Amino acid sequence: MRDDLKEIILTEEQIQKRIVELGCELNNLYEDKLEDLIVVCILKGALMFTADLVRQIKRQVVFDFMDVSSYGGDTESSGSVRINKDLEEDIKGKHVLIVEDIVDTGLTLKKVIEILQTREPASIKVCTLLDKPNRRTEKHIIPDFNGFEIPDKFVVGYGLDFAEKYRNLPFIGVLKPEMYE
Repeated sequence: MRDDLKEIILTEEQIQKRIVELGCELNNLYEDKLEDLIVVCILKGALMFTADLVRQIKRQVVFDFMDVSSYGGDTESSGSVRINKDLEEDIKGKHVLIVEDIVDTGLTLKKVIEILQTREPASIKVCTLLDKPNRRTEKHIIPDFNGFEIPDKFVVGYGLDFAEKYRNLPFIGVLKPEMYE
């Protein structure tokens, strides 16, 4: 699988170090909140990040999942967002932390936030592992917590995929164009 990569841009050690830092930031934010904290993992890409991140949170959390797609099998967002799996938890009056693998155009996240806001949570915050602000078409969509800002390159690993492959890499790398062209 490494041969399919042009370069590694984030090592496993860099990712884990930043997750510890994000955990501290989240602990500071939520330490005095009495309401439940619902951690919403956006499947499938954010699964590994969410698992490592919640281990750093020093309060009770409730997990839930949404499966949202806008890429299909392509390397760029289609612009059309589809909800494949919705939440099971009632989030009314609760704090919601959306955990996303990558914020690119912001279209997917915008749709998820719009849906969740109609359910009257106490708050909604977003924590993303990766952010590509140069690709953002939804300029008002800005993650509250950001692991790393990355350039406009097609990345895989640590949950991120191309055609459902490469998710199990413990680092994040740039896929060689010939692998997806």
